[in-house]
Amino acid sequence: MVSPEFSISQFSPMAKPRNRSFWCLSDSFLYCGGIFLAILLVCSFWSFFTPTLNFSSAITDPSSAVSCKDSGFGVNLKSDPKDLTFYDDPELSYSIEKPVKNWDEKRKQWLNHHPSFAAGASERIVVVTGSQPKPCKNPIGDHLLLRSFKNKVDYCRIHGYDIFYNNLLLHPKMGSYWAKLPVVKAAMLTHPEAEWIWWVDSDALFTDMEFKLPLQRYKNHNLVVHGWPELIYDKKSWTSLNAGVFLIRNCQWSMDLIETWSNMGPISKDYKKWGEIQRSTFKDKLFPESDDQTALIYLLYKHKEKYYDHIYLEGEFYFEGYWVEIFGRYENTTEMYLAIERGAAELRRRHAEKVSEQYGAFREDYLKSAGNGKGSWRRPLITHFTGCQPCNGDHNKMYDGESCWNGMVKALNFADNQVLRKYGFIHPDLLDSSIVSEVPFDYPADEGPW
Repeated sequence: MVSPEFSISQFSPMAKPRNRSFWCLSDSFLYCGGIFLAILLVCSFWSFFTPTLNFSSAITDPSSAVSCKDSGFGVNLKSDPKDLTFYDDPELSYSIEKPVKNWDEKRKQWLNHHPSFAAGASERIVVVTGSQPKPCKNPIGDHLLLRSFKNKVDYCRIHGYDIFYNNLLLHPKMGSYWAKLPVVKAAMLTHPEAEWIWWVDSDALFTDMEFKLPLQRYKNHNLVVHGWPELIYDKKSWTSLNAGVFLIRNCQWSMDLIETWSNMGPISKDYKKWGEIQRSTFKDKLFPESDDQTALIYLLYKHKEKYYDHIYLEGEFYFEGYWVEIFGRYENTTEMYLAIERGAAELRRRHAEKVSEQYGAFREDYLKSAGNGKGSWRRPLITHFTGCQPCNGDHNKMYDGESCWNGMVKALNFADNQVLRKYGFIHPDLLDSSIVSEVPFDYPADEGPW
């Protein structure tokens, strides 16, 4: 469609004659102008009839977009700036024999270069566990270790923790119970984004999948272990704490502790002497070799002024609990929890696994009368099968192997039910891992398999 103005100027008899070249140039202008006006008219009609079209809204604002580079926790997993950090230092060693200095400053610098990890860093935990490099001698050992690892993976997934499983000796001399220290040190260096490293033995099982560590309680401490001061300083017992599960802050103090602690182990030229010192100090110690647990107790006992204020001896709940006094109570604990849920619709409500912590917080209001620790019907955070040796089968002679293996199966299924229920199923028999039953909609208010 051509504008009337152009039509008059070209064909009116009042127009003055033009030469041919001018006519060609003018025609070109007229032709292009006509096309331009036609496009404007089409756009005008289009915008009138399709008012929802908005070109500006079609362009995504990068600041509001969900980036593929970000994880679900808001950290940028694909950004590692070129700024130099401690990782670029050729002198840095992960070896247990080479100390790390100025770790607090190095870690702080790394976080400054990776700001997306800074938010929430104070509560970030990496769980570390492991087993021996070779297959188990006990026929059921590898299966139990696999399920033990699954148990820890389940707990970490529910709470958003990273987990590292190691099945190698990171130092050839640091075997058995000493093997954990080289792994923990390496994990601290590998995870500067984490404030805490949580070591959990392979024979220690999470049995309260909702419970979350009260980190605020430990804000002025650098190491958390299950222990009792009176057993250290009054009884002088080598079982006054358990070093199979501990939470250690990722800081220079901890690096120094690991260096001192390790030098009481097999890498020390005084290893045999340390065994003699430990046994003479703690009369109930059963074997002559220096071990990690007695070594830590010795440091607390002999150097109280240096270590006691920095180490939290957790005894208010089962930070880890001795399996013999726990595993026979799983069924009663289950019934007590179900009784609570029958009267609390908010706890029976089906929900996504990702929001499990909220329901754990709901449940706390109903557990005030449950107590904590020995004699309590509260779920123990961790059931520790000390002395069972599920991999090599060389269990403590004070109980038979079947009680160990059956106890572990019960603990694993007790924990697994807390996970499976969110997927719609449970084990009706804690000793039979192969059978599951579907959970009714309003379980346990509705009739269920229990």
